Parts: sequence; structure tokens; C-alpha cells
Amino acid sequence: MNKRILLSLITLLFSITTLFAQTGTIKGKVTTSDGQPGAYITVRVDRSNKGAISNEKGEYLIKNVKPGSWTLKISAVAAASQDQTVTVAAGQTVTADFVLNANAAQLQEVVVSDKASGRETKSVAKLPLKNLENPQVYNSVSSELMKQQGITSYDDALRNVPGIVRTWESTGRAGDGGSYFALRGFDAQPNLINGLPGLTSGNLDPASVEEIQVLKGPSGTLFGGSFYGYGGVINTITKKPYYDFGGEVAYNIGSFDLHRLTVDVNTPLSKTKKIAMRVNAALHTEGSFQDAGNKKSFYIAPSFVYEVNDRLTFNLMAEVLQEKRAAPPVFFHSDRASELTFKTVDELNLNNKLSFTSNDITIKNPRTNVQGQMLYKLSKQWSSQTVVSYGAVKSDGIYTYIWDDGVSDNWFGQDFHREDNTTTTIDIQQNFNGDFKIGNMRNRLLVGLDYMHRKVVDKGSGWLTGRLVSPQGDIAAFEPYPDPVPLNRYSIDTLLASSGSVPTENKNGIYSAYFSNVLNVTPGLMVMVSLRADYFDTKGAKEDVTANFSQFALSPKFGVVYQPILDKVSIFANYMNAFVNVSPAILYDQDGEPTGEFRTFKPEHANQWEGGVKANLLDGKLQSTVSVYNIKVSDRVIPEVGNMNNSRQGGAVRSKGFEFDINATLCPGLNLIAGYSYNQIKVIEGTPGDFYSEVGRSPGGEGPHNLANIWATYKFMHGALKNFGLGLGGNYGSTYRVIDNSATGNFDLPSYALLNGSVFYNAKKFRLSVNVNNITNETYYTGYWSINPQKPTNFVASAAYKF
Repeated sequence: MNKRILLSLITLLFSITTLFAQTGTIKGKVTTSDGQPGAYITVRVDRSNKGAISNEKGEYLIKNVKPGSWTLKISAVAAASQDQTVTVAAGQTVTADFVLNANAAQLQEVVVSDKASGRETKSVAKLPLKNLENPQVYNSVSSELMKQQGITSYDDALRNVPGIVRTWESTGRAGDGGSYFALRGFDAQPNLINGLPGLTSGNLDPASVEEIQVLKGPSGTLFGGSFYGYGGVINTITKKPYYDFGGEVAYNIGSFDLHRLTVDVNTPLSKTKKIAMRVNAALHTEGSFQDAGNKKSFYIAPSFVYEVNDRLTFNLMAEVLQEKRAAPPVFFHSDRASELTFKTVDELNLNNKLSFTSNDITIKNPRTNVQGQMLYKLSKQWSSQTVVSYGAVKSDGIYTYIWDDGVSDNWFGQDFHREDNTTTTIDIQQNFNGDFKIGNMRNRLLVGLDYMHRKVVDKGSGWLTGRLVSPQGDIAAFEPYPDPVPLNRYSIDTLLASSGSVPTENKNGIYSAYFSNVLNVTPGLMVMVSLRADYFDTKGAKEDVTANFSQFALSPKFGVVYQPILDKVSIFANYMNAFVNVSPAILYDQDGEPTGEFRTFKPEHANQWEGGVKANLLDGKLQSTVSVYNIKVSDRVIPEVGNMNNSRQGGAVRSKGFEFDINATLCPGLNLIAGYSYNQIKVIEGTPGDFYSEVGRSPGGEGPHNLANIWATYKFMHGALKNFGLGLGGNYGSTYRVIDNSATGNFDLPSYALLNGSVFYNAKKFRLSVNVNNITNETYYTGYWSINPQKPTNFVASAAYKF
């Protein structure tokens, strides 16, 4: 070897040795309160980027720490944070052991924060990830926050989430009769219960809701393509049993003849605290601020847990909802082709007090949902989750909507349809979770298989127009009928008897395999790689061969998280994907006659790029997320240029936006949540003249571009007013263009600003509250390409006894 090279190597080696000799090492062991190893606990050196994660034996090692006095901090699920001061000397190793104030079983809990304003949930990604470790943005609404705000409607809970707004209420119709929300510019419905399909054709009852999670961005990799979720998904987490006796009975009374009784009872069923049961139930009746629109429902949700031993646990949950209501029709003031007669809300002059229905025109939406889960701990590093769920929903009654008849006048046609549709689903999932190290790099791995079967039986009627109505409430006959059809069940049934119907039955199956892995390259640098393979196969009605088809889709997901300050600040970026299966379409000639040929398509895909920053500061008292996203939906099926009767694939939509949220405890007793979002969505590839796919225009249903929410509460902690409190907040939505088309013209819903407030007394055994919503009596609307009046000033008074 050349002497000069050898001398250089020796010099370099000496320099490196000297450098490391100028640093020290910290090592130690983490144990639980019952003497078990505290595995996978984060230990970090405060005010530095140094840290480590304890191994299976609870041992950790932090190298290359500069000499000096340092504070070590540890954080663990279900255990209080701890810190310890150590002095590091050059070339020496210092030992610092920790004993958690939680036992080994408690470390398996998934919730690390249970504030009234929301909670950080480690099960969002189906992996044990803290919010700072998760490259996906999500928000949650806790049951405690819903109690603070006197919320008796599931939909109203989502006013606490930035970037989402309801575009119309539940219609009760088959297939998609649940409420519609706009999320990052796209449709969203609450179709997940505990991460599994939880279909609804009506409303959801909040009685058994522990938490509502809104996962932002295309989420097909985790949840598949069984429902539309380009902008994100809404997942409902239900209340679970625990091993003590307790519960709550509450009664709510409010505006528009609201009466609601809820019961929550939990009890252990064994002396060894291995079996427990919890039952949530609600009895609800409510009128409307309009001239009709009553609602009656009964809901019950029992749940059980059986802890066979330290390794095996069974969970069982059921929900049964019986609901009957007069669903007000959606007012579509455009036929999607003719020029609009009314270009503004003032010109339309809609009477907000009119429902255009009656309490005799009702629809029922019974719903049953059953979920069973077996959890088995295979080893210290691996666990198994087997889940089986069954769901059944029904639409039974009259659905009606109001539609512009294409004539430039003040009359709109009111159409009627008899709903008789039942949808049932069976879903089976097998998941394996691993939490292990390869070398010094931690892996959190999910591997799963999923099978879902859906059956839809439709025996509903055809559609007929029964009357003409004006926005002011005038009524006229619709030819060929000499008189307008009265709004009673007998008259509507008589009208629809001649509408004709062809009962159909459709079945489909979805077979999926997926994996997701989060690799800790260093304690502060994590990389997520995920992929789902999905095969869709459907067998439709014999008379409709287009309903028989199969499709295959791949849905990848990538994420990177870097924490410059461990457990305090993370910088993240993600690529996310979602897909929707598309049925074949019949081809027509230029005269509109079917040719007997069909055109097949591949699944539509949504792809998102997003980046942002998450913070968890002041020992969790200040949590915030800022993100910027760009979503492109490609391969959309749109009308063919030159023959609008045919469909082609090739449309594209782009949605861009910005979101910010903050969750803070400003001082003891004072909590604040707030958020702001901006979204803009446009068609970038489409068909000229088509209502939904005109380039440069909105595809519809995206909600206001600007949304803001805020809610602050203060509870007196001491003195004569102890346990009393105040709440104040509201929501803002900017001008919303519900119709954006060159042929019809534009129609905007005006902006709105809502103010809500509460006064409450919340002690150990009692809770009393009065909530007032829309204090300023703002007249405001929401809609899709429709106009739907919303509630004026209203109040809810609540009394609860806790035991």
C-alpha cells in the first residue's frame, strides 16, 4: 500500500476515534409497574435530535451524546410521561432506568390522549402509530365534545372538523340515502364502523359513538374500493365495555319538539373482571322548523368483551336502529341542461318554512350491524385479529324530490318513488400485526386479507311526477292528471301503482390482500410503504348483462415522517391512492337507440400528494397540523364527444387545498379547538357541454371553498362557581357555487357565519347544560347542485346522571 495513503487512513481513523471519545453514551432499562420489560418505549434526549426505542427486553442505548447535563424524557401509551436528568462525560457510559406507572396490560391501550376536544388514536392506520408518526392527516371528534355541545345528531358532530361540510341531509333512499358531506372537494358518507363496512340508508344515532374519525385523502389502500372516498373517509368508533360498573342516563329537550332519552350502562359479568357488557340505547322524537318533517327512532347497541387469558380476547358488538321519518325532498332548481330561470337565492325566493312534504309521507330506514372480533397474541412481537361483520339496511317508504321541468317559469315538478330496497353485507378480515426490530430499525407491519360480499334486492316502483310546485308553495296539476296529487300516503301509492317496476337482485364479492409497514430508519425518521390488491366480481340481474363484470386494482401508499424534535414536531409527506370500480356501459347510435354492444372500463383512480407539519407541544397541551395537498382523479367515465348517450373513459379532476387545525389547553379549564381549510376543485379533462365534466368548471358538490370552525370552553376549577362553565364557538362557510356550467349559468349559495354557545354544570355525578345554536338566527343554505334551507336559532337543554 502506498505510504501516503496508509498515513492518511491512520490520520482519519485517529480523528474519528478522537471525535467519538469526545461524546458519551446513555443506556438503561424500562420496566412496567409489575416488573415486566417496557418494550418499544421512546426515550429521547430533550432539546436534541438524539433518542432510542427500547427493545423487547426494555433495554435502550443512545450513542454519541455530547458531554453535559441532559434531560431524558420517556413517553408511553397509558403511562404518564417521565423525565430524568443525567450528566454525560466524554468517553463514558451513564445508566438511567425508568419504571412506568402502568402495567404491561395497560400499555396495550390505543388511546394516548382523552381530551374533550378530541383524541389521538393509534389505530387510525390499523397500526400502533401516534399522530406524529402517521404521515396521514386525520381529525377526530370525541363523545365528550359532543356532550359539551349538546349534539343529538351525528351530522352536527362533524362541524368540529376542518375541511368537511354537509351538502345534504339523509334522504333515506336506497344505496346512498345517508347524509352527504364534501371532503376535500369530493363526496363522503359515514360508511365505516370500527374500520369495517357499516352501511346506512338513513341517519346514524350518536348514542354509542366513542369517537368519529375523519381520515383525510384517498384511503383505498386501507379500506378498499367498496365505497367512494376520494377526499377521505369517515370512520365511527363505538363505545367498548370496561371492567367496572358505571354509566349515564341523560335526557335532552329542545326546539322543534325535540325529546331524546339516552342510556349508557356498563357492568362486569365475572368476579375476575374477565367478562363485561355495555349497553347504549336512545329513544328520539323530533319535529322540524318547517311545516312538516317529524322523526321517530329507537336505537340499541349492546357490546361484550371476554378476556379468556392474557393472550386471547373476544369482542362482540351489535347495533339495531328503527327509524321512521318524513324526509323533506331535495330542491333541485335545475334540470342540468336548460338555462337557469333564477340565478340568485333572492330571485328564487324559496320559502324556507316549507318542507314540500307531509308527516303522512314517510320512509323507514331500519338498520342492523353486528361485529365480532377475536384478538390473539401470538408472541411478544406478533398479534392476530380476526373480524367478522354483518350489516343490513332497508329503504321502505316514499322518496320525493323537486326538479326543474326545463320550462322558464316559476314551476318545478315534484317526483315520487316508492322505496323497497334491502342491502346486506358480510365482511371477513384477517389481520396480522408485527412490531419487531431488524438490527436497530423498528418495523410495525400489517398483513391482511379481506373478503366482502354484498347483496342488493330492489322491489321499488318506477318514478312519476305528481304535481307542480313553486318555491313560494303554490301547487298546480301536472299533465295528464287533472289535479295535483295530495300529499298523503294513499294518494301517492295510487299514483305509483301504474309506474311499473322490475324487481332486481345483485350480488358482488370483493377479495383483497394488503400490507403496510412503517420502518424506523432512526428514532425520528420513519418510512411507510403500503399496497392493496383488490379483485371485484359482481353478478347482476339476469336481464342486465352490464351488471356482470370483474375488475382488478392495485392501491399503493407511501409516507415519510421526520421528527426534528422527537415526540414534539414532525414533518411529513405522503402519496395516497383510492379507486372505484366502474360498470360496463351500453353503446347507443346517433338516434339514441341501443346497438347491443357494451364498453368496459378500468377502475377510476384518485392520487394525492401531500406535505405538512404536525406539532405536539407543552406536554400535549398544544397540538396542531398544517398541510397542503393535491389530488388528481383520473380515468373518470364521462359522456362521449359527439354522442352524449355513450360513455368513455378519460375524464380527470384536480382538487388542491390547504388545511390547518389546532387543539389547545390554554390554561387549566380553558380548551380551544379551531380549524380552517381552503379547497379548489376543477375539471381538467372532460366533455364540452356536460353538466359534470366541463373543463375549467366544478364537477359539483364540493362545498364552500373556505371553511372555518372554532369552539372554546372554560370550566371553573375552584371557588363558588366550581364545575360551572361556558362554551362559545361557531362555523363559517364562504360563498358556494352549487351550479357551475356554461349552458345553465351559475348559481351561488351565500356565505354564512354561525355563532353557537353553551352554559353547563359538570360535576362528578351530574351534568346540566343549555346549548343555543345559530344564536344570530342566520338564514343559510347548503346543497349539492340544490338548495337546502338549514335550521334557524335552536336550543337543546340536557340533564344527565352519572353513576
